Amino acid sequence: MERISIDGKPITPAQYVNAYTEVEPFVQLVDQQSEAAGGPKMSKFEVLTAMAFAAFADVPIDVAVVEVGMGGRWDATNVVNAPVAVITPIGIDHTDYLGDTIAEIAGEKAGIITRQPDDLVPTDTVAVIAKQVPEAMDVLLAEAVRADAAVAREDSEFAVLSRQVAIGGQVLELQGLSGVYSEIFLPLHGEHQAHNAVLALAAVEAFFGAGADRQLDVEAIRAGFAAVHSPGRMERMRSAPTVFIDAAHNPAGAAALAQTLQQEFDFRFLVGVVSVMGDKDAGGILSALESVFDQIVVTHNGSPRAMDVESLALLAEERFGQDRVITAMTLSDAIETATALVEEAGAEEGLSGSGMVITGSVVTAGVARTLFGRDPQ
Repeated sequence: MERISIDGKPITPAQYVNAYTEVEPFVQLVDQQSEAAGGPKMSKFEVLTAMAFAAFADVPIDVAVVEVGMGGRWDATNVVNAPVAVITPIGIDHTDYLGDTIAEIAGEKAGIITRQPDDLVPTDTVAVIAKQVPEAMDVLLAEAVRADAAVAREDSEFAVLSRQVAIGGQVLELQGLSGVYSEIFLPLHGEHQAHNAVLALAAVEAFFGAGADRQLDVEAIRAGFAAVHSPGRMERMRSAPTVFIDAAHNPAGAAALAQTLQQEFDFRFLVGVVSVMGDKDAGGILSALESVFDQIVVTHNGSPRAMDVESLALLAEERFGQDRVITAMTLSDAIETATALVEEAGAEEGLSGSGMVITGSVVTAGVARTLFGRDPQ
């Protein structure tokens, strides 16, 4: 249910059932036709996408923010012909499906930049693009030209002008498409979140038709960012000892997590609890985290797709050394083990300065949230 949210809240169980009931006849029809032609049934994500659109239509909503599941060009969500297409930084991920190079992956993600239909009042698609490596940006810009789309690029048309770490987050000055927005408090940790913020700002400005004389209300922007929460992204679960969860699931995400821990916190002793999906670059993730974790507890998050503990432990030992690696068969056992390590380290100097970070997968973060009694989001 948490995958479909309306007005910032996951839909209710009743709404979930109603949405499925509404699309079920069409799902059955598509499945029958596909199987008759030798094809597969609809995937769970494809059905959930249809359910989301049905739930949105029932409200009805005014604006939809639709995130692709994987890639873009062939993703189920790309039936939407969106007037604003937002592309975050592209890294190596899902190589079995999207390609082995940044350029190939960018080509798949660029598929969400589509030409708008010929209406009585013509409109253009706006592609809002985060900072990219050159080989990704070249592909994205070429696709924008083919779609006759306007382009807004980070560090060109919009940018993070300044960033200051603050208690509970950071204070930003952002250059939007239509002006400067100062004294923006963002209650999230990490430089990458500042870049996410300005990307979101530019997307909203583009949606409303940004221009020099069409700056958004600064107080509304401040209030909006101050209310932001991002479950599973450097989210604090407990304070004594400190426990964070983070959904980093690829080397780029792990590097952003490591940078945040190094730049914004001063841990004396930090334990990582890590479970990674079997199709991910576990070695790359572990390498990115090696410099910030004093010890690591490798485990299994319960998903059938998760890498087995023994294989993950071997990869961890190659990077951390045997003395720094501990195994636990379940996530709950791993958290208990890590808690004992943190408490032992803080026995003499106190728990302040000691902590635990649970990471490696979106699934790992989600299971950890549940173990700490948090509602799914």
